[in-house]
Amino acid sequence: MEINDFIQHFAEQFDFTDSGEFKADTVFKQLDEWSSIVALSVISMVDEEYGVTIKGDDIKLSDTIEDLFNIVQSKA
Repeated sequence: MEINDFIQHFAEQFDFTDSGEFKADTVFKQLDEWSSIVALSVISMVDEEYGVTIKGDDIKLSDTIEDLFNIVQSKA
């Protein structure tokens, strides 16, 4: 599992945010497009792409995309 691939998959969950906004240190909850619907999409993406189940609490505990990646990686 590579962080750059994770960032790309994460970015694909957003319809209107420029892909250049997504980096490992991006505080994703501060993005204008972030919502509970996007959170559900991220949870689904992680399950489909990585076979890992994450919960809302995992997202709450994450500030950056890298934080979430580390949680996913620890459960893989």
